[in-house]
Amino acid sequence: MRPRCVITGIGAVSAAGIGIDEIWDSLCAGRSGLAPITAFDTSASPYPFGGEVKKDDQLISAREYVPKHYRKATKVMARDTQLAVVAASLAAADAGLVTREAGEDSTPTYPSGRVGCHIGAGFIAAETEELTSALVTAKDESGAFSLEKWGEVGIGNLQPLWLLKYLPNMLACHVTIIHGCEGPSNTITCAEASGLLSLGESVRIIERGDATACFSGGIENKTNPMGVARMGLMGRFAEFESADEEPWRRVRPYDDSVCGGVPGEGGGIVLLEEREAAHARGAKVYAEVAGIGSAQSQAGALGICHPVSTCGGPGGEADEGLADAIEAALRDAKIRAEDIDAIVPAAMCVSTLDHAELGGLERVFGERLPGVPMLTLTPFVGQLFAGAGALALAVGAKAVSEQRLPARLHGGRPDTRANAGAAESVPAELNCVLVCTGSLSGQAAAVVLRRAD
Repeated sequence: MRPRCVITGIGAVSAAGIGIDEIWDSLCAGRSGLAPITAFDTSASPYPFGGEVKKDDQLISAREYVPKHYRKATKVMARDTQLAVVAASLAAADAGLVTREAGEDSTPTYPSGRVGCHIGAGFIAAETEELTSALVTAKDESGAFSLEKWGEVGIGNLQPLWLLKYLPNMLACHVTIIHGCEGPSNTITCAEASGLLSLGESVRIIERGDATACFSGGIENKTNPMGVARMGLMGRFAEFESADEEPWRRVRPYDDSVCGGVPGEGGGIVLLEEREAAHARGAKVYAEVAGIGSAQSQAGALGICHPVSTCGGPGGEADEGLADAIEAALRDAKIRAEDIDAIVPAAMCVSTLDHAELGGLERVFGERLPGVPMLTLTPFVGQLFAGAGALALAVGAKAVSEQRLPARLHGGRPDTRANAGAAESVPAELNCVLVCTGSLSGQAAAVVLRRAD
């Protein structure tokens, strides 16, 4: 029999809260974290709202969550990396796991070589002021930007370690250094599917005996000028005419009356452990990872980003890759679709993408789909991209542990195929919860979480 893997710690960061308990309270209370973006000036942008991770109305900093001797390193951390460091620290604390973070005088729960790290990352945008302060020194005699001047002068005005801030593997790099993770480590960059694929890698590594525990998940920040502009032009975000609106009312999963969500930042990192080792140290268990699956979506499905003009239309093709991934996860868990009690989907709030997602879910669940409750997170936190699947995983594990469905926010009327309309939080018997997502990259992933014994 292969080793079984359980989630013993959850580190989640989002606009809905810092830490899984804060986030869970917000979800159950139906309290959205979407608000006007404060990280940069959005006065001339049609995308003024977002989901920022804040503490006491200030953007959270990793300096508050790293050992004192490591605070200097936060200067070379991009926002994505800082959020990953915060989430990993929260996960270790929640699991009661002692790592190198605790200091040289402490005894780690597991030897460093038995702890792995797999974190999904996205396109890390350069800080605008940092980049433009160098670009402005690369003008020619007419005042226009010159590549020649950039090579001669401009690039030299970037800080020496500039590139190290923006490499996708920096999230896992800093987490492994802080916590002494010297086992297998990897970075996966498959957009929304990154977090679930990272968990899948962690599971397989523990199963084959190469690690006892792994930090696993995904984080991304899209509440920055480049992220907002890029994904806005691709049709992923809703345009607002007034900054006085309540943004969550326009973020409507599976509803053709609006198109697009809002940018967000954050995600989740969980502490995954081999079950017997977790039991031996008396760890609490949120849920067991019973099955994992992945597949590739084809053209016209969830992996393809459709332009804004298609919103409100008949929708895209069913996402066959998503359906394949879900069926693989069900087989891995040795259960049937009828055994799933709730679904935590992508719910991207882009009409064609939502239609494609529902088509893939319908292939698996058939006529039963409208009766399976969905936990839709985008109205609370925005679109998290590489952090989306990981936050969904964190919330799914918490729901299994609490035996409760959080509230749902919805300002319209979703497709009747989706059990995703506005609802209050209620107790529920949740033995198996499905977490699944397609992605901008076309990769699809699914995880089955099972109630702990």
